[in-house]
Amino acid sequence: MSDDALPKLSLPPISPAAEGPLYEQIVRGIKHEIGEGRLCPGRPLPSFRALAEDLLVSLITVKRAYEELEREGLIYRKQGLGTFVSPQGTDRVRKARTERAEELIREAVKEAKDAGLSLTQINKLIQQILKEQPKEMRKSA
Repeated sequence: MSDDALPKLSLPPISPAAEGPLYEQIVRGIKHEIGEGRLCPGRPLPSFRALAEDLLVSLITVKRAYEELEREGLIYRKQGLGTFVSPQGTDRVRKARTERAEELIREAVKEAKDAGLSLTQINKLIQQILKEQPKEMRKSA
């Protein structure tokens, strides 16, 4: 399949002014797309050259991002065929996000305890925050 036949990736703008090195911005963008289900397992990714041209970054930057994603098991390469989203990609991204959310919640609970809140007060605070979430976020709970 030629790169012209591939749909464009919908990544946030990649910029030297944004947080982190360019390759990490690409990694985060692709992980987000996989986690949201917009990049499904088996989906081909653009070639290094096509993505570099699309994002206005160097070929080396894209190569480094793809290598990082491959090391994490989120994508894989087939010689002569291209680069694809791994069958385990979605699960791995979601697992990492869940672990990160757990870590943040633990930190928040510790901060609340350190601030002198009781477990009942912390629970009420969490319930209040959950009620403030948009309906679309609450319905998946």
